Amino acid sequence: MVNVGQLVRKRHGGDGVVLVGFGSHHGSVIAAREWEAPMEEMPVPPARDGSWEDVLHQAGRPDKLLLLDEVRDADDFLAERGHRAIGVVYHPEYERFGNYVATVLPRRYDAFCYVDETRALHPLHLRPALEKMPETYPWGV
Repeated sequence: MVNVGQLVRKRHGGDGVVLVGFGSHHGSVIAAREWEAPMEEMPVPPARDGSWEDVLHQAGRPDKLLLLDEVRDADDFLAERGHRAIGVVYHPEYERFGNYVATVLPRRYDAFCYVDETRALHPLHLRPALEKMPETYPWGV
């Protein structure tokens, strides 16, 4: 399997292409259980021990932007660790064994945006249930 970033880099080489990865330790997310299934809010359990998300959680301040060019050859970043894959389809119940991809962070991404605790987004194109409607819906001021 390949991701969109790999396809863009293959087509355009390094010419203006920057791959940014995302990760979080815990929280919630909007996803579906399978392709074309209805989206739903799902919990994101605490990251698996030893994963990139776990290491970044333990590394001090909660949110981080890592610019990985500077650490491409640093031993601490060359370890292959699990990196949680959350996309359009997600299964929180497979957290222990199925949601992680073996990753050497600076070999996969140019930058990595880490948010310790996520909150599920509210899709603007859907009319929310009244009890969950954000105060500023839909204009977000």
